[in-house]
Amino acid sequence: MCKYQNITLSLPKELIQKVKHIAVERNTSISALLTSLLEELVDREESYQKVYLQHLKLLEEGFDLGTGGTITWRREDLYERK
Repeated sequence: MCKYQNITLSLPKELIQKVKHIAVERNTSISALLTSLLEELVDREESYQKVYLQHLKLLEEGFDLGTGGTITWRREDLYERK
């Protein structure tokens, strides 16, 4: 069971009127509309943070390039000089 807490927002009147129209068109309330949008925001941020930490871990571990840690080429072999 989810507990709810009321908050007070101060928004421009024009914005409130537009949001009311959107809520009516979607057959919902402003509160439900804001809850949905805020949940999406939190989900995106949490997903981003998870992927960010996964990528940091990959960078710390490094990548296996199949060389066994030995460089088998010379710079000159990789870049043609003219």
